[in-house]
Parts: sequence; structure tokens; C-alpha cells
Amino acid sequence: MRFFDRLFGAKAEEQQEPKVSFGRYSDSYKGRSRYTAWDEALGQFEKKEYLESYKQFLYYLRDEEEDNVRYEEVKGGLQFELYQGSNKITGMATPHKVWVESKVVKADALNVGFMRRLMEQNYNLRYSRFALDEAGNITIAFDTYTLDGSPYKLYYALKELATRADKQDDLLLEEFKMLQAVDTSHMEDLPPSEKEAKYNFLKQKIEAVLEEIDNGKLDKAQYPGSIAYLLLDLIYRLDYLIKPEGFMMESLEQLHRQYYENDNLPTAAKNQALCKGFQQLLEREKEEYFKEMYRVKSTFGITHSVTHDRVAGLIDAQLSHMDWYKEHGCEAVALAIPGYIVGQCMFNFAVPKPDRDLFHLYYQVMEPEYFKQLGFPVIYYDTAAGQFDKRAIKRAISHIVEKNKPFYSRLSPATGSLNYDSLSDFAQSFLLMVRDLDMAKTD
Repeated sequence: MRFFDRLFGAKAEEQQEPKVSFGRYSDSYKGRSRYTAWDEALGQFEKKEYLESYKQFLYYLRDEEEDNVRYEEVKGGLQFELYQGSNKITGMATPHKVWVESKVVKADALNVGFMRRLMEQNYNLRYSRFALDEAGNITIAFDTYTLDGSPYKLYYALKELATRADKQDDLLLEEFKMLQAVDTSHMEDLPPSEKEAKYNFLKQKIEAVLEEIDNGKLDKAQYPGSIAYLLLDLIYRLDYLIKPEGFMMESLEQLHRQYYENDNLPTAAKNQALCKGFQQLLEREKEEYFKEMYRVKSTFGITHSVTHDRVAGLIDAQLSHMDWYKEHGCEAVALAIPGYIVGQCMFNFAVPKPDRDLFHLYYQVMEPEYFKQLGFPVIYYDTAAGQFDKRAIKRAISHIVEKNKPFYSRLSPATGSLNYDSLSDFAQSFLLMVRDLDMAKTD
């Protein structure tokens, strides 16, 4: 029986997993053919073969799993479209010029509030600008002559345009009710069961952390650093596992900026502000959250790539802080520390693919009820019995290794070092296992 489990188990699990998206999209995990296309785009541009250069550039941007970029040759040039979250970006390249536009929202009547905001944003944009078209749509546009439109310039210009458009549409619609959404046909609504699971998880996690802060073992005034671990872990956990859009995404980012802002406020005051922000999220109407729960495609990541050394350095700097809390029975804070490490990596960085896959597995182990509600068939930790499915965890790690072998041939996690005595023991040993990975990349 064990032989057949080893032979067929991992593949069966992969096939049965539901289609649920997690975390922030990154364009750092491209195959070799994409990087070859980038080199070809640069070479063709130097030869002044502009349209051929742009075809290779668009192939470089395309992610087959996302189906995020489409292009075709038309009379007079190259027509293309790409997706970034809730926005569709359309463009046209001719032998002489490139023009790109995204409709953000529709305005039947102009308002000083949103017009001033967009004008102020124009001062901070390097390549694109917000504008108003003849149909009353607020758009963001970019154009350049091909002579000056290298693939480097196009990449950063399109990224600026796409990410700004994606952020602004939901924020404008949330604040200015006279505005209307534009062209949402590409957005896929989530199943009702997934929306319910995400909303319930959001409420449960916020309520649990606020309860721990107010009534846990540690006094929030005496141990502000401990409380900060709980709050930051909560930001990162909700961001990765719920994958919010619109107002909630901006709220979590704002709370994160608020904590790390250099404003000379003491940690206790920052914690209080974050608690207030989470309380406001709790009070928000369920229907408002459901409006923002949809599946989208993306082309550009908003996180920057780091090496495994950065991940290992963060683990070394933070993980040992668990020991005191474990010894004094403060399990919630002890678990928040590895959660903070994993979450910070997933929130701020595009970590190497094996690290990302293993961190996702970490969340699956730590949040079994949530993944069960989402329809995932394999549960790695039985909350009621307090028991781990050791074979399933090792099988999942082996699958991650096999999937990443073409790029990381020396990847060999020390699964024998995992400690299954408790959730905090497992979390600590799991991150130590990740820290010690040999991530030498295969050419």
C-alpha cells in the first residue's frame, strides 16, 4: 500500500486541488524560452527591426498559465492586449510609434476630488499619464516613438501604467460613488463557497488576534514587540491566503506602511493604530468584501526578486526569538514569529521558486481548516487530534523538489530534521530546514 502511495499519491493530490489563487503575482518565475525571447527582442531592436523586437518582447511577458498577454499582426503593425488585475491594457505598435491605454473608470460627471487626485498622481508618473477620453472614461496612457522605445523602456512603462491602473480603479470606485466600472468582462467571479470561506477566515483571524492582544498572557503595554509580531503576521497571512483586491488590499498595504513609517512613534502606538485599522475591517459589510472577490490575470509583479541568502538571513535574524515565548507558554506569539518570517518574504519579495512553494506548504500545514473549507483534499494537520500527517508532508516536499529540479538540481530538504511534537516545534524546524537548503541554480 505504501508503495502505491509513493508512486501515485503526489500526482493524484495535484490533480484534485481546486483552482484557488494565493499570494502576490510575480513575473520572476519565467522559463528559459522567455529569457531567450528577451535577448532576441534586444537584438532585433538594435537592428531596427522594431515590430519583430516587440513580438519577442510580448512573448517574454506572456505567462501561459495566466494567459495574460495576447498579440496579433494587423494591417499597419502589431496589436496587443495584456491584463493586470482588474484592468485590461490595449496597445498598438507600428514601425514608427507605440501607443498604449487602459480605461480605469467611467465618469458621467466630473468631480474636483478625483480629478485633483489624478492630476497629483501625474506628477509622480515617469512614463504614463491619467487623462479623460471623449467618452468620459478616465484612462491612463503611454506613447513613444519606436526609435526611443527599447524593450527596457517598454517594460518599465507598461509596468507603471498597468500597476497604477489596477490599483486606482477599485480605490476610485470605493470612494467616489458617481464613478462606474469599465470593461470587467475578463474578471472571473469566485464561487460563493470560496467567498464564504475567505470572509469567514478574515473575521476569524482578526478576532482571534485582537482577543489575544486584549486578553492573552502578555500585557500589550509591557510587550509591544510581541504584539507587533501578531499584527504583522496577520497582515501578511490575510494578504497571501485571501489574495484581496481593491479596498482590502489597499487597507492591508496601508497598515503595513503605517507600521514601518519613520514617524518616531513608539511601537505601542503603532500597534494601537493597527488594531484600530483591523477593527474597521471587521465592521465592513460582507457584501463589500464579496464585490472584491474575483479571479484576475496579471503580467507584472510588484515585489522585487531576492536570492535564498536573503531568506536565510531573515530566518537567522528572527527565528531564535521564538524560544522565550515557547518556554513561557505563549504559543500564539511563538507561532506569529515564523508566520512573520514567511509572510514578510511573500509580501515584500519574489523569493526563489522552491522557497515560495515550501512557504505555501507551511501555510497549508498551519491553516488546515481554511484549506479544507476551500476544498483541498489533503489536510496536513488534524486540529482536533493535534496530529500531523507526516507522510503527506514529506510527500508534498518531495513533489516540490521534483518540480524544481530542472533549475535547482542540488535541492535536498532535510525532512528528517522536522519536529512534529507541536505546531510551534514544527514551524521552527520547518524554517530551519528551508534556511539550510542548497539553492545553487542549474545553468
